[in-house]
Amino acid sequence: MGTDIHTVQFDADDYRRFSQQLEANLQRLEARLATPGFGAGPASLGAELELYVVDPSGRPAHLNQELQAAADDEQLTLELNRYNLEYNLTPVAVAANPFLSLEEEICRKLGTLRALAAQQDAQVVPIGILPTLRREDFGPACMTPKRRFAALVAQLIARRGRHFTVNINGLHPLQLAMDDITLEGANTSFQVHYRVAPERFADVFNAIQAVTPLALAVAGNSPTLFGHSLWQETRIPLFKQSIDTRLPDRYSWKEPARVNFGQGWVRRDALELFAEAVRLYQPLLPVCAEEVDGPAADELRALQLHQSTVWLWNRPVYDAAAGGHLRIEMRALPAGPTAADMVANAAFLIGMAEGLQPRLQHWLPALPFPIAEHNFYRAAQEGLSARLVWPRPQQTVCEEQPAAALVAAMLPVARRGLEAIGIAATESDRYLGIIEQRLASGQTGARWQLSRLGQAQPGAQRPDFDQLRDMLEAYRLRSESNTPVAEWTP
Repeated sequence: MGTDIHTVQFDADDYRRFSQQLEANLQRLEARLATPGFGAGPASLGAELELYVVDPSGRPAHLNQELQAAADDEQLTLELNRYNLEYNLTPVAVAANPFLSLEEEICRKLGTLRALAAQQDAQVVPIGILPTLRREDFGPACMTPKRRFAALVAQLIARRGRHFTVNINGLHPLQLAMDDITLEGANTSFQVHYRVAPERFADVFNAIQAVTPLALAVAGNSPTLFGHSLWQETRIPLFKQSIDTRLPDRYSWKEPARVNFGQGWVRRDALELFAEAVRLYQPLLPVCAEEVDGPAADELRALQLHQSTVWLWNRPVYDAAAGGHLRIEMRALPAGPTAADMVANAAFLIGMAEGLQPRLQHWLPALPFPIAEHNFYRAAQEGLSARLVWPRPQQTVCEEQPAAALVAAMLPVARRGLEAIGIAATESDRYLGIIEQRLASGQTGARWQLSRLGQAQPGAQRPDFDQLRDMLEAYRLRSESNTPVAEWTP
């Protein structure tokens, strides 16, 4: 999303040419995947961290361009709204201590950015949804002035009209209509990239899909929007609904939502997922690349651009760098509360997937894909209180079980998975220990926020702005200490 484009107006010929380029890119990708040695190399880990910029009263501060200029750091990029930034963290080899390296870099980058923000009387906060947002924090005046963002908004509005409806249930149900997609910018996440060998892609991707609900249940950090207490991970329905271009018509076929969990288990290889994105979704940004030959053609620019407008919660990434390779991008985890918490969420997710992967072909038939999708949304809604459908050990049928019990049962699986990919025992102890602490205390970022707001029980009144501001300040101070959220005082 950080790459800008040169135009915001498109005609029928642009769409025709771009569709041709997409087909050509798919054919080239198929050939690349079939090339002996493609994607060979060590596994690696990377991440993108999205952030809020706020003023001393906890309100969004429109300073992302100023902070980017002051930081002079190519890893820091602009997001859709003027109060959001994103750090593209340095990829590290998956060997010995990659998660610790990631945590240390997050702490360094945030420390530098916080110092720069302080010079402009502002603060930086990693949190799934800023609790002090108001309706007036969205709309054209709040958008970062980049052609890519303007074109994306225009294309989505052209398909949907000017009424994007949000309807989220919870303690204080929220229903509203927005005239554009800038409400999407309310969501900030910690997106993890995991490089895998092409021959392992299908199994690892399917395993990540299966266990994402468990990681999400224990990672919740987005319980409110506009003072409404909603889902433990309100980002999940908000992101999907805020850019849903499908017009409601019960009698006509609708393409799948551009934000979704997927269409089914991967049967053979990564090409299936790239082909799905091309076949199922009309292009939004038909910016035709110049025809090139040689290594530059392997960048597959049209496909890369199109992929960036289809927002699967777990999606494939093709990268021409380092001779070409594949990554799995895990997009469901929230930003915050701390660097330690975010990295623990990533370690738990990857560890579970790798620990499950050796027996996946035996285990996966017991979990139909629609049930995995059901688990994803229930985990986002209810967190550790959710009841998820999961195969019983040594049985051939699924059974509804408490999410907290499933997370506890998967901790040894995650430990085995981390060991299998070469993670040091001390590192596994640290990050899986953080997950264990959350289970023992019952405290996630979402639960801490709700408890602080007095929203832990049914019947609680909506908090006023002063309560939201005070909670955010208490959250920010604890976040900066990098003390895991399970240890925060209620």
